[in-house]
Amino acid sequence: MAITLNNGFKMPFIGLGVWRMDGKDIKTLLFNAIKLGYRHFDCASDYKNEAEVGEALAEAFQTGLVKREDLFITTKASHTNLPYSFLFCSLWNSDHGHVLEACNDSLKKLQLDYLDLYLVHFPIATRHTGVGTTDSALGDDGVLDIDTTISLESTWHAMEDLVSMGLVQSIGISNYDIFLTRDCLAYSKVKPAVNQIETHPYFQRDSLVKFCQKHGICVTAHTPLGGATANTEWFGSVSCLDDPILKGLAEKYKKSVAQIVLRWGIQRNTVVIPKSSKVERLEENIKVSDFELTKEDMDLIKSIDRSHRTNQPAVFWGIDMYA
Repeated sequence: MAITLNNGFKMPFIGLGVWRMDGKDIKTLLFNAIKLGYRHFDCASDYKNEAEVGEALAEAFQTGLVKREDLFITTKASHTNLPYSFLFCSLWNSDHGHVLEACNDSLKKLQLDYLDLYLVHFPIATRHTGVGTTDSALGDDGVLDIDTTISLESTWHAMEDLVSMGLVQSIGISNYDIFLTRDCLAYSKVKPAVNQIETHPYFQRDSLVKFCQKHGICVTAHTPLGGATANTEWFGSVSCLDDPILKGLAEKYKKSVAQIVLRWGIQRNTVVIPKSSKVERLEENIKVSDFELTKEDMDLIKSIDRSHRTNQPAVFWGIDMYA
């Protein structure tokens, strides 16, 4: 299962996020995922494990486990018979004025010649702390040291240069709201192919999702299962995976609650990138193509939206960038 981006490239509907994956676990994780059929991997400079991902990928290519052209890799700066792949990465906040250097740094660490997708991780530029570093850049007052000399427009035009240079096939944005997305569409020469945002049954963001899709921007859902771990550590224990309606649908379809949630995301025409290091969960998460939720059940899930955001890194930066 794949979605065709606005530039013609195909992106698998299901990917694997490597956030919070320890470097020592990356090789086993990626090898298991590839064997199960994953062809789409979501990385980021801020995850601090690009080098380990690169080593694992290089070995996977060298041993014939998979070919580079079979993977889609995203970085922020489905099935084994998929004829496409996707690897992506992202540009970190402190590198907005150093886009080319940051992209080259990620490519070097990942041991790749090109990225399938490169995203602007957050719509904010902070004090530069050195390419490849993702320090918090907090000032002495404990507030994020924002660089007011760098505009999002200039960052985007530098991202566009990466496409013309052949370093990336697609570029996109991440954590952009409707207004910032609209602005990006207005000044872009190369339209963003993707907006990666938090969205799940408890935080559906229907207006933003529909706005992006109306304008040809694919929505990728990070935290697609509601971020139970992040919730527990940061904001309590609320999780959509414990919702009685979703549990009831799981019983109805004889699927896990996670499979119901991921299938819901795909039927919204959004790409989902759940994270798991457990083989049984990896296998479970990718097996969502053999059933379809009815319109009535899709509407039922729509009714449980709580507007409940779980992934709020800006809280630790001393600002509310979503206000």
